[in-house]
Amino acid sequence: MTLADAAAPNPLVPSGAEMIIGLICFAVVFGILGKMLMPRITKTLAEREDAIEGGLNRADEAQAEAQRVLEQYRAQLEDARHEAARLRTEAQEQGAQIVAEMRERAQAEARRITESAQAQIEAERQAALQSLRSEVGTLSVELASRIVGESLTDTARQGRMVDRFLEELESRNGTAPSAAAGTGAGAGQ
Repeated sequence: MTLADAAAPNPLVPSGAEMIIGLICFAVVFGILGKMLMPRITKTLAEREDAIEGGLNRADEAQAEAQRVLEQYRAQLEDARHEAARLRTEAQEQGAQIVAEMRERAQAEARRITESAQAQIEAERQAALQSLRSEVGTLSVELASRIVGESLTDTARQGRMVDRFLEELESRNGTAPSAAAGTGAGAGQ
């Protein structure tokens, strides 16, 4: 290395004037960037961060809301199931009660109809017996008057004739006079 080489400036090392101008330019550019661009960059980054965090928060809130609505839905569904089961049970109980009431009514109606029919049958039987007694008495008197040959239009005569006829029948058949007299008295009426 020669002296001439040592006196030559190094291209990598700037001179003092270049260094001062470079520092002043750096300060001006840094100041402009700091005053104008940094707030915009900060604002944009803050908005992006807010958008990202807000989106996450909104997603969390929406998920929590969806979970809450799902729980409400499940609770309502469970309540509806319980209500349906309760209504089904009530309907079965009411149905059984209605069937029991209808069965009781039907049995009461059947008893009433049976009793009415029995009463009607008994009344018809009594009427038939009364009619039969009346006809038997009339026929007995008529038959007796033909047999005896006397007119039995008089009530006293009819009574005597019936009593005499019954006595003859009793003596022939050997039946008890009290039973035949009761029958003759009924026939004479």
